[in-house]
Amino acid sequence: MLNAPSILEGTAMRKFALSLTLAATEPVSTMSGQKIDGKSVSNAVKERVKSQVQQRLDRGRRAPGLAVVLVGSDPASEVYVGHKRKACDYIGIHSEAHLLSSDTTEEELLTLIDELNQKSEIDGILVQLPLPEHIDSDKVIERIDPAKDVDGFHPYNFGRLAQRRPVLRPCTPYGVMELLKASHVEVEGKDAVIVGASNIVGRPMALELLLARATVTVCHSRTRDLAEKVKQADIVVAGVGIPNFVKGSWIKPGAVVIDVGINRLANGKLCGDVEFEAAAENAAHITPVPGGVGPMTVAMLMQNTLEACEQREQEIAP
Repeated sequence: MLNAPSILEGTAMRKFALSLTLAATEPVSTMSGQKIDGKSVSNAVKERVKSQVQQRLDRGRRAPGLAVVLVGSDPASEVYVGHKRKACDYIGIHSEAHLLSSDTTEEELLTLIDELNQKSEIDGILVQLPLPEHIDSDKVIERIDPAKDVDGFHPYNFGRLAQRRPVLRPCTPYGVMELLKASHVEVEGKDAVIVGASNIVGRPMALELLLARATVTVCHSRTRDLAEKVKQADIVVAGVGIPNFVKGSWIKPGAVVIDVGINRLANGKLCGDVEFEAAAENAAHITPVPGGVGPMTVAMLMQNTLEACEQREQEIAP
C-alpha cells in the first residue's frame, strides 16, 4: 500500500513523495459534480506565477531560481523531482538539480546547503525527503536559510505561521487553502476537523485554518470518539494514509471534505483516506483522489519560489 502523510511515523515522508508522483500521473475521476478539481486550480496557480515571472523578465529582472537536492535513487523521489523541474521550465523559473549518491555523508550534504544558501541566483532550496537513514532530516532542514525554505518546513517559517505572520508556507496546506478559496468555501467561523497530525499536513493545516479563523480540532491515533468529532465538522481534512479510513456516514450534510491521502489498493486502483462515493452523497464539496490535493503541492512550490525571490530582493534593495 502506498500512502500519503500518515499518523504512522518513519515511513510518512517516503509515502507522501510517492503519493504526489501518483497524483500527477493518474487520470482524474469524473464521478461527482461536487468535486473540487485540483488540476484545474493548480493550472490556474501556475499560469498566474508564469505571468508574474514574465513581468519580472520584461522589467529586466532575473528569473527566480530553485535548487532541488536529491540524495539516493528512490524511484518515486526521482519522478517527483522531475515534476518540479518540469513545472519550473514551463513557468520560467531557473532550476538546478543536485543528484547525490545514497552514500553521501551528512556533512557533505550540509556543505552543499551552505553553498546554495550563498548563491545569489538561488531563491529556493528544496531537499527531497525522505533522506537516507544515516542523515538527520531535521538538521538538514534547519541548515537551509529560512528565506530560501520554499518547502516551508524550517522551524522559523513554521513558527511564523503559528504567530499569524506567515512568510513561506508549507506547500500542501497552502494548496488546500487555495483550493478552498477557489471553491468559494467560507472558512471563517466554521468547525474544522483534521484527521492526522503529521508535520507535513496535519499540524501546519491546523495553523492555516486557525489563521483563516476556523475553530480547529486535530485528531490523531489517541483521539477518542473520532467518528463523532468528524460528524460535527463543517470542513474535514484527512491525511492518515489509510484507505477509506474516514467513512462516508461520518460526513454531515453540506460539509467540505479535503482528502490529502492517496493509497494504491491490491487491485492497482487508487483511493484516498475518505470513502469518496459515500462521502460525496453528503458533502457540498469534496476533493477526488487522484486529481484533488496532489497537483496543488507543486503549484504552491512555484508560488513560494517566486515569493522567496521577491522577498529577498526587497531585503537587499538599497
